[in-house]
Amino acid sequence: MSNYIEAGSIIALATSLSLWQEYFGLTDLAVGLVAALSANAFGAAIGAMIGGPLGDRYGRKFIYTYDLVLYMVGTALVIFAAAHWMLLLGVVLTGIAVGAGVPVAWTYIAEEAPAGRRASHVGTAQLAWSLGPALVFALATALVPLGLLGSRLVFAHLFVIAFITWWVRRGLAESEIWKNAKAKQEAQRQTGLRRRGLKELLSHPANVRALLFLFGVYALWNTVAGQMGIFMPRVYATAGVESAVEQNLLQVLLWTLTVAATYLGFMRYGDRIDRRALYAVGAALGIVAWVLLVFVDATTPLLILFASLWGISAGIGAQAFYALWTAELFATPYRASAQGVLFFAARIAVGLLSYWFPTLLATHGVPFVGTIMLAMLGVALLVGTIWAPNTRGKTLQEIELERYGKVIDEPAGSGTR
Repeated sequence: MSNYIEAGSIIALATSLSLWQEYFGLTDLAVGLVAALSANAFGAAIGAMIGGPLGDRYGRKFIYTYDLVLYMVGTALVIFAAAHWMLLLGVVLTGIAVGAGVPVAWTYIAEEAPAGRRASHVGTAQLAWSLGPALVFALATALVPLGLLGSRLVFAHLFVIAFITWWVRRGLAESEIWKNAKAKQEAQRQTGLRRRGLKELLSHPANVRALLFLFGVYALWNTVAGQMGIFMPRVYATAGVESAVEQNLLQVLLWTLTVAATYLGFMRYGDRIDRRALYAVGAALGIVAWVLLVFVDATTPLLILFASLWGISAGIGAQAFYALWTAELFATPYRASAQGVLFFAARIAVGLLSYWFPTLLATHGVPFVGTIMLAMLGVALLVGTIWAPNTRGKTLQEIELERYGKVIDEPAGSGTR
């Protein structure tokens, strides 16, 4: 549900940006600032750097017990925004809550998943993340006649879902892997050994290599996806699709195919076939989609093909593998912190481009911004395909043993060495 409401927040803002711009009389740069501070970028980056380390120190449940309270406060401010500052503050608070919750949620799911079905379990988060845009774009399409009121109602539905999710989450147990690691850390602390934390995450060679690899896989891809998530209606408008209903329907198609590809592709085959090949196919489809958008005349059939290719690509591509590999490549004491650092870096990259994206699109058009997108997607394809880890079917403890030479913070008497 962290993924559903995160994606829902981004799309709710994406479908309403033009309405907020008109309502408050904002410039393109001011719109870029709203997008940059949202759950799509800087807001989520700040939350990730807070939530990740706290999730390793105080537990996964600590974060997912309280993050949605902040989310609901932020969403309520957007729903009732009567001034520009209310919209900005609501967007920032919502983004911080999302950034704190999503990395910890990915960590929790992976830690509780069986070794032979980890991709399938982690894929549920990607499935929810994809379902959010599909449903929110469909809801926004139905509410187009209501104008800005319709957009406020979209945010209201996210508030209700966040409340229900917060209520249900109170009954979730803490991660068993984290509890075992925490117990050993406590024993080490009592004997005078140092506490592990963010500093050690960044100083361990195995961690640094994994961080660099995953930044190349996810941060570059996500910088593209981040612009698409919040600005794609503007891209469609620049390409000639001026109807808000048609823009939203293209996005409904895109995200519906992402849902289908996540379930039929990543969840069903991520634990069965070569992950390197599956990643490469997804990354290549994304590049083909943008090549068509940039270098071929933007007719309606072409835009449908673009949405279809990108939708399938996103379902079996970088984000799903990032959530999986980030859980696998870091030991338990570092896992949520690593998620936070990477999520922070990725959303900072999104935010930096988001601030200028509306202006670049308006002044230079789709070919210019599309070339930037293609360059980042090309690097992400190469990094993920060349250095994809061989972790399929292995337990998290087995992967730790391979990467660190030992199982870090293994509970006493487990015999997993």
